[in-house]
Amino acid sequence: MSENEDRPLQPALKRGWHRRCPNCGSGPMLRGYLKVRDHCPVCNEALHHQRADDGPAYLTILIVGHVMAPIILWLFTEYRPNPWVLATGISIGCIVLSLYLLPRLKGALVALQWAKRMHGFGGAST
Repeated sequence: MSENEDRPLQPALKRGWHRRCPNCGSGPMLRGYLKVRDHCPVCNEALHHQRADDGPAYLTILIVGHVMAPIILWLFTEYRPNPWVLATGISIGCIVLSLYLLPRLKGALVALQWAKRMHGFGGAST
């Protein structure tokens, strides 16, 4: 494979979703909750090139909003709960779903950048 070809995307995204190194799939990509390691501790792949920035947060908001909005509508029309009960339940659901998705989406976005050789992941300096 030449240096300009893309790396396999689907395995990289799956590894990133599981918060593993997109290269080897064994080493942990994240140190803590959201901090990306500079290098994979197993294969020594450089990960410091990543530029995920606000992308994972935007994707998390998009997904949580699209999942929770129909649930809110269904709960309200079907059961007519007390507004405080509805707000509390939906708030807890949004928080839990957001906390679950955020590190996984960050891992997947870093893996996408690695697979597409973006932002210095290709070996050549940009």
